[in-house]
Amino acid sequence: MPDGSSIVRNRLALGAKAIPPWTLAVTAMLSVQLGSALSVGLIGVVGAGGTAWLRLTAGAIIFLIIARPPLRSIRRRDLLPLLGLGVATGLMTIAFLAAIERIPLGTAVAIEFLGPLTVAAVHSRRATALIWPALALAGVVLLTEPWHAPFDLIGIGFAAIAGIGWGGYIVLTQRVGDRFTGIRALSITIPIAALTTAIVGIPQAAGHITLEVVGIAIGLALLLPVVPFALEMLALRRMNPNAFGTLMAIEPAIGLLLGLLVLAQLPSILQIVGIALVVIAGAAAQRTGRRKALGAQGGT
Repeated sequence: MPDGSSIVRNRLALGAKAIPPWTLAVTAMLSVQLGSALSVGLIGVVGAGGTAWLRLTAGAIIFLIIARPPLRSIRRRDLLPLLGLGVATGLMTIAFLAAIERIPLGTAVAIEFLGPLTVAAVHSRRATALIWPALALAGVVLLTEPWHAPFDLIGIGFAAIAGIGWGGYIVLTQRVGDRFTGIRALSITIPIAALTTAIVGIPQAAGHITLEVVGIAIGLALLLPVVPFALEMLALRRMNPNAFGTLMAIEPAIGLLLGLLVLAQLPSILQIVGIALVVIAGAAAQRTGRRKALGAQGGT
């Protein structure tokens, strides 16, 4: 008789198969945007490293509860991708939070997107496919208007590191997702990510951890990493890196639209043009970038 966690995993997998992969990716983006916005207050209490460590630690515990680590299915050739994905996740998380401490969120997002856009370009098999990453990059620049921001070399450096982490995350998530069904691999990679951020996170958070902080961290962990990382792993089993990397460029547009609807922040004409460019690029990429769902070799 299957246990509760098996039932949850099976229902998630069946539900995901019935949903277009781009829908999973867009839902993940919404969760990331909300999680990032709500993390600002926690950063002020425990720092960027402390926030990353607490969020990922809470996320690791949640994944361990809902999905048993597929330890018996791990082969020697799986070790480096699993370790790499965990480290890339931790690196991406802590670097991005450190970046938004120093530079505007829009500027950080624009620089970070160079990671997935580079992945999209590198994995393009046709010269014409390079049009969509280029178009998305132009849209991201118009959306975020980085020329309006003060120049902070350290903040820009952190955002660039986050972009490198995100590029690696996309490639390794697809590779790991092709080996293991559902979200079970995340019960290995997220704990690795938490350990990666602990080096900086524990010293920053020490002396500031309260029950309220822990409760906030658990809530944030559901928004980021639990929901988006699970959805992205499922989406990448059915999309190629070119489509996924370009589609991710819609995320700044989502943030801008939420700003208009929730915060009454009216976008400029250039930002409206940017929204149009990234939506067109993302839609075009995902229409030609579907993958046939792969059967994982590592069991359920």
